[in-house]
Amino acid sequence: MERACVAPDSLQRLPDILAPGLSVVFCGINPGMLAASTGRHFAGKGNRFWRVVHLAGFTPEQFRPEDDHALLQYGCGLTTAATRPTPRANDLSRVEIHAAAAEFERKIERYAPRYVAFLGKMALAAMSNTRDIQWGLQSAAFGGARAWVLPNPSGLNRGFSLDALVSAYRELYLAVAPTGSAIAY
Repeated sequence: MERACVAPDSLQRLPDILAPGLSVVFCGINPGMLAASTGRHFAGKGNRFWRVVHLAGFTPEQFRPEDDHALLQYGCGLTTAATRPTPRANDLSRVEIHAAAAEFERKIERYAPRYVAFLGKMALAAMSNTRDIQWGLQSAAFGGARAWVLPNPSGLNRGFSLDALVSAYRELYLAVAPTGSAIAY
């Protein structure tokens, strides 16, 4: 498999896609190299995020990374727990993620979404100093928002099939969406 090589000085900070009072903010662990170089969330060819959020009901069609801002019109936002881009999320240490916790929690408090959905257990485990993180709704809030943990949609995470990802994200969608709503909330 061929990997794009990106010089560190050509990387930009991946912008948050946030607005006050969203229904859910999806929180990736950190930007991948392609996301950082393009400025677009979940830009990797093998990343299943855009397909999964569509199939789970969050969007009426499958968006492309360059359409990432369109999520706002469906009550969803995007951010990352840590800002340093890496080829793989496991290139970050728990210490580095834990160090980002206070700033990240303030961001969630400032934007006040109903839910913050951590994509993978790694970020919440490091930020909360808890190793026993379960999938789904968490008992403790994070930054004033209900915390939910979803499987990471990265193409590198082959522990979850597309169907399993869609099922997990659909559970969040059903919790977030008002009764009787189709997509927009």
